[in-house]
Formats: sequence, structure tokens, C-alpha cells
Amino acid sequence: MPNPRIWNRKLHRWGAIATALPFLVVLGSGLLLQLKKQLTWVQPAEMRTEHTVPTVSMQQVFDAARSVPETGIRTWDDIDRLDVRPGKGIVKVAAVNHWEVQVDLATGAVVHSAYRRSDLIEQIHDGSWFHDAAKLWIFLPSAVIVLGLWITGIYLFLLPFRARAQKKQRDASA
Repeated sequence: MPNPRIWNRKLHRWGAIATALPFLVVLGSGLLLQLKKQLTWVQPAEMRTEHTVPTVSMQQVFDAARSVPETGIRTWDDIDRLDVRPGKGIVKVAAVNHWEVQVDLATGAVVHSAYRRSDLIEQIHDGSWFHDAAKLWIFLPSAVIVLGLWITGIYLFLLPFRARAQKKQRDASA
């Protein structure tokens, strides 16, 4: 039977090579997502108004978002989601083309608009941006292999300690 330490090292080495590119993609995009509230390039800063009670209608929110040409909003189908933040007095309108418009909940005025990259970065992070199958057939197996790398890495880290302890035990009994 082959030496388990040699097999462990080989598996560790080949696992690292197999997961290098997907892991780099996940790591890089994850770092950007960790900083999305600090980097307005990733996600627009949330504005704040003094109004905390929503008084605008959905039609007013739609009209305000449609008034920003970059959003390309012409119908409700052009809107991906609405994120209501009553504590900040805004509703964030996320367009399907990744533009975000922040609308005052009391006046219906556009408070801020900017391109929102965080959704795209999230799709890159989970692999769905590349292809629907990439999420389950490349990124999931890579994650399992990285977990294995962590386990084999811990084993490789602990090996010298175990060898030293065994050597001390042999020396003490001799």
C-alpha cells in the first residue's frame, strides 16, 4: 500500500492546481464584496433623507426611476427590485441593467443614481455569471476540493509536530 503521507501531498498539490483559477475568482470577488459598503465603485452609497414615513405611491417611485435616462427603465419589467429603507427615508430602485436610483420616500425626488456593480460581482463570485452550470459543476466542486486542501494542509502542518513528539518518546525510552 502506498505511503499515505505521499498520497496526501500529491492530492494537496493537484487539488491546489485544479482549483487555482476558480478559487482566485471567488477570492477576488469576495474581497470586493467585503468592501462594498466602503467602495462606492462596487455599490453606491446609501443616501439619507429626513423623511422616515413613506408617502409616495409606487407610480411616483416608478416615474422618478424612469426619469434617469441611464437606467433604461420604460416599464416595470425593466426593474429588478425595490429596496425600501424607511429608516433612511429612501427606496432603492435596482434596474435590470444594474443602475440604481434612490428615491426620497416622502417627495418622490431622485436623491442619487449610480451604476451598481455588486450584483454583477456576486454573480461572478458564485459562478452563475459564467454559466448556470458553472455554479454547480465548477465552483461547487472547487469549494469541496478547497475544503479538502484545508484538511490536508492542517494534516501537513501537524506532521512535523507529531514526528518530533514520537522522536522525543523514542529517545526517552531508549
